Amino acid sequence: MASTTAGKIIRCKAAVAWEAGKPLVIEEVEVAPPQANEVRIKILFTSLCHTDVYFWEAKGQTPLFPRIFGHEAGGIVESVGEGVTDLKPGDHVLPVFTGECKECDHCKSEESNMCDLLRINTDRGVMLNDGKSRFSINGQPIYHFVGTSTFSEYTVVHVGCLAKINPTAPLDKVCVLSCGISTGLGATLNVAKPSKGSSVAVFGLGAVGLAAAEGARLAGASRIIGVDLNSKRFPEAKKFGVTEFVNPKDYDMPVQEVIAEMTGGGVDRSVECTGSVSAMISAFECVHDGWGVAVLVGVPNKDDAFKTHPINVLNEKTLKGTFFGNYKPRSDLPSVVEMYMNKELELEKFITHEVPFTEINKAFEYMLKGESLRCIIRMTP
Repeated sequence: MASTTAGKIIRCKAAVAWEAGKPLVIEEVEVAPPQANEVRIKILFTSLCHTDVYFWEAKGQTPLFPRIFGHEAGGIVESVGEGVTDLKPGDHVLPVFTGECKECDHCKSEESNMCDLLRINTDRGVMLNDGKSRFSINGQPIYHFVGTSTFSEYTVVHVGCLAKINPTAPLDKVCVLSCGISTGLGATLNVAKPSKGSSVAVFGLGAVGLAAAEGARLAGASRIIGVDLNSKRFPEAKKFGVTEFVNPKDYDMPVQEVIAEMTGGGVDRSVECTGSVSAMISAFECVHDGWGVAVLVGVPNKDDAFKTHPINVLNEKTLKGTFFGNYKPRSDLPSVVEMYMNKELELEKFITHEVPFTEINKAFEYMLKGESLRCIIRMTP
């Protein structure tokens, strides 16, 4: 593959968003060769995450169009740019919306995964190397999305945003580890760290929340309480280890009081996966004093703020946040893939639909109707 296309422009199909909220259009795009510290990869499978939909709808942020969305995917390295030494053509990789340069203070810290150079930037539609796009149609640049743009048969990604994985891992399954599933899983396993036999409350039972519940199941939690405003989600949540369900609308008192009553003082750990300020307050206030830890995963609106009485902190409840489940993409994601390969982690239950690339707009329809956890998009027939 590399010998015939390396260093050359590749013409391929990509799903282009020309304007906010309008169906994506399959276009022939030109994909430039990778520059220094960049890698061009052939995408085999990608999936749709709610973040793609949010920015496609252009709600609450600066619109940037035309753009190629997509950030959960699995692919194979086609060619590498100057200075890339740890990847070669043929390697199997997961592109990730955040990166690991391995040189900044965050990357050198064992406690952080928030790389200074490659942390997510939703406003940037170009590559870091030269401030230009690698995509074009008849000379018109098409913007990138979070450094990945996986709704294209070929894409160019900074080497620091690619996790090299086991080549025998099925890319149509492990591609979902590029974002939401790893975020929820890591929030529980890496940040909340529930002990065996403990109790965990998970706020929000979408894909990220169910991944957080899966993490609690893997950790051996004995009670996993799912909290959601949609009671129809409970039967599905049982597959991910949720043992009890609470719909805040069913009670006259705050849900944190309901949970405290259910558990004799509060849960040992809670994970909030909605982005709702009221859910964040509830998640923090529902943990047990003395040792309870609440972890915030959901992203709030930029003007949001929440308040809680300082006594909650003085009573030794701990509030933490997490970004991508505290996983360093290059260092840690390969081991998460191995969890799947060793049959510890079940990914199939997150995948509710599959469509060919030509029908990518169906994936958006499923997501908008609330019918989909993850829809796999098959790039080749």
